[in-house]
Amino acid sequence: MAEDQTDTGDTKRTGSRGYHMGSVDTVISVEEVTRQVAAIAEGATPEQLDALVVGEPFVTIEKLRAGYGKMEILHEIDLKIGKGQSLCLIGPNGAGKSTILHSIFGFTNIFSGAIKVSDGTQMRDVTRLTPSEKLSEAGIAYILQDKSVFPGMTVEENLWMGGFLKDQPAEAKKAAEMVFDKYPRLAARRKHQAKVLSGGERRLLEISRALVMNPEVLLVDEPSIGLEPRFIDMVFEILDDLQRRDGKTIIMVEQNAKKGLEFADVGYVLVSGEVAIAGTGDELLANPNVGQLFLGG
Repeated sequence: MAEDQTDTGDTKRTGSRGYHMGSVDTVISVEEVTRQVAAIAEGATPEQLDALVVGEPFVTIEKLRAGYGKMEILHEIDLKIGKGQSLCLIGPNGAGKSTILHSIFGFTNIFSGAIKVSDGTQMRDVTRLTPSEKLSEAGIAYILQDKSVFPGMTVEENLWMGGFLKDQPAEAKKAAEMVFDKYPRLAARRKHQAKVLSGGERRLLEISRALVMNPEVLLVDEPSIGLEPRFIDMVFEILDDLQRRDGKTIIMVEQNAKKGLEFADVGYVLVSGEVAIAGTGDELLANPNVGQLFLGG
């Protein structure tokens, strides 16, 4: 998304098209957006979240309180998503969207609650696992925001780094070859340094590096950030393929709310560390309150 907003301290400049999608006609503070979301909040009971899951839950968060240091950001958050489904988290800055991803992967302090992932037979509590254990034992991969590739390394070497938890380097190289088979565009650039790739190719490399460990769950943080529109479409096509063809479960934070909800099976609107509204992606796209605040009216 090519954004024409301007940060001015703790405010966002936005026009009639909604938060994160506006012109410079009007200034609306993050605090005002938060207030407006809180005013339309419907809440989301565990039963309502259950109804959005296809099949049995594959990833669940139960009454999670988490944050950084002693600061609590998430206040008894619940989350449920089925295997092979996608969930998009939207909301104003500071709502706790990325903190959910960080908590699932082990980057926050957990004060109470539980994070569970199915091992195929039962739900396994992974709350206290380290990030490395989350990746190697629970099949959870975290795809960072832009600029996480190693620019001085080749595309091939970047992929090998994705297999750093493999027992043998040969295993990482074998997995990298499977990625090259899947994405010929990367294969054609395997010996090129990552710094010469286009923005879309770098994002493809970031996603592909996470695939080397063959995870079941992909945590995707702002896949469209910093990309030209043509590359945004490419990245979402890649994610759609990973979900629909490979059966990956995707939990995403996306500031381009319209694009994220068009992609996702399920959407949550967060405010102040709580789920304010939950529904299918289509339901949130059709919700006039969500549309006014996040989708451009």
